[in-house]
Amino acid sequence: MSHSERPEVLAYIALGANLGDAQASVQVAVQRVASLPDTRFICSSSLYRTAPLKATGPDFINAVVAVATRLSAPELLQCLQAIENQAGRLRPYRNAPRTLDLDILLYGDARMNSPALQLPHPRMHERAFVLVPLAEIAAEKVSPDQLSALAFQAIERLAAPSP
Repeated sequence: MSHSERPEVLAYIALGANLGDAQASVQVAVQRVASLPDTRFICSSSLYRTAPLKATGPDFINAVVAVATRLSAPELLQCLQAIENQAGRLRPYRNAPRTLDLDILLYGDARMNSPALQLPHPRMHERAFVLVPLAEIAAEKVSPDQLSALAFQAIERLAAPSP
């Protein structure tokens, strides 16, 4: 089945960076995600600043975008990893500071558990930097209880990026 024959799937992608000009990196990444093949940009959350969680380095800039895509989840992941690589992403160790980090949070109602990709994202409900921007653009995906459970994680709303 060609991409054009596949139905669109609504996917939510988390973006984060804490090295270099993190805000610019996230804004450029939003634009690159919006221009992926067989993908239609829906919306983006505001940008948020958060302290590293189980990580080191400067504060992170985070956002979440929604796209409708005909790419399969593994194809979408491959495209996101290419965007990370273009931004100079290195993976020297788990939770290392990063120039750019892109994670698929949700891919329609898909459930997947492979070494390369787990859907829904297995740790998204532990992270205010994911749930707060996700709730901004898809309130139905995040419960008030989930948000209140993460109230101890400081998060500061900045500005909305342009696609």
